[in-house]
Amino acid sequence: MDPQTPSSATEPTFSATTPPVGTTPAARAQWEGVLEKFARDYLRDRRSERRWRVFFRLAWLLLILLIVSGIVAQRSTTPTGPHTALIELRGEIAQDGEASAEHMIVALKTAFEDVASRGVVLRINSPGGSPVQAGVINDEIRRLKAKHGKRIYAVVDETCASAAYYVAVAADEIYVDKASIVGSIGVLMDGFGFTGAMEKLGIERRLLTAGENKGILDPFSPLNEKHRAHAQAMIDQIHQQFIAVVKQGRGQRLKETPETFSGLFWNGQKAIELGLADKLGNLDYVAREVIKAEEVVDYTPKENVAERLAKRLGASIGEGAVRALQRATTIR
Repeated sequence: MDPQTPSSATEPTFSATTPPVGTTPAARAQWEGVLEKFARDYLRDRRSERRWRVFFRLAWLLLILLIVSGIVAQRSTTPTGPHTALIELRGEIAQDGEASAEHMIVALKTAFEDVASRGVVLRINSPGGSPVQAGVINDEIRRLKAKHGKRIYAVVDETCASAAYYVAVAADEIYVDKASIVGSIGVLMDGFGFTGAMEKLGIERRLLTAGENKGILDPFSPLNEKHRAHAQAMIDQIHQQFIAVVKQGRGQRLKETPETFSGLFWNGQKAIELGLADKLGNLDYVAREVIKAEEVVDYTPKENVAERLAKRLGASIGEGAVRALQRATTIR
C-alpha cells in the first residue's frame, strides 16, 4: 500500500506578501514594514509617472495651439490692399544675427512678390558688418528689382555705415535725416599683438605649423612684413569691390572727392551734397509722397509671441524631462 501523500494544505508556503511560516513576531513586523515601504514607494512613483505623462500631453497641446494661433494671427493682420512694404535692417550685419543675408532675403522675396505692395522700403540703422552678408543682400535686391520691376527705397534712421551702406546703394533712392550718419566706405581688419608683454613676463610662444603661412596673424607671434603685405592686399581688394558697388549703385549722382572712399562718414545733409544719398525723408514721407501707399506693412522676419513662448516652453519641457529622468527610480 502506497504511503499517504500529505495534503497540499499542510505544506509550508510563503509569498512576497507573507512572511515565512514560523517567523517570530518581531521578524513578522519587520517584514510587514518592508512591504509597506515598498508599496508606498511604488505607488508614489506610479503617481509621479502619471503626472509627468499628463503634463507632457498638455504641454505639447499648448505648444501646438500657440504655434497655430501665431500663424493665424500673422495671416489675419496682413492686408490685401495696396500698401508699402517695410523691411527693417538693424544692428550688425552678421551671419547669425537678425540682419543676416538669410533673414533679409526671406523678407525681400516676400515683399517683392506680394502684388499688393506698391513699393519696398528698407529702413536701415546699422554700423555695418560682414562684407559677404552685405554683398549677398545687395545682389538679391538687384535681382528682385529686375525680376519684379518694383522700386525699393533705403530710409536711414540713425546710421548707415560701411556694410550697411553697401546694402543701401542697391536701392533706387536713399533717404536720410539731416543728422543721420552715412558713409564709412572702407574695410578694416583689426587684432592685437602680445609679443612685448610675453617677453616682459618671460613667456615663450611655441607654435608648430604645417605650411609656411599657417600661423599668419597669430597674435602671440611677431607680425612679419610678408604676412602684413598679404593681409593688406586682401583688404585692399575688398575695398575696391566696395567702391565698384557704390559707383554702380549711385552712378552719376555720386560726386566723388579724394575722401569719398577713405572711410570717412558724414551727416545726412552732407551725404546728400556728396551724392551718397538723395533726399531728406523718413518712412512715412516715402510711403505717402513717393510710393503713394500710406499703409505700411512690416515684412521683417520676427519671432512672434507664440514662437517665443513655444521655444521657451520647449526648453522648459526638455529641462523638466531631464530632471525627472535623473530623479526617477524605475520600478516594474
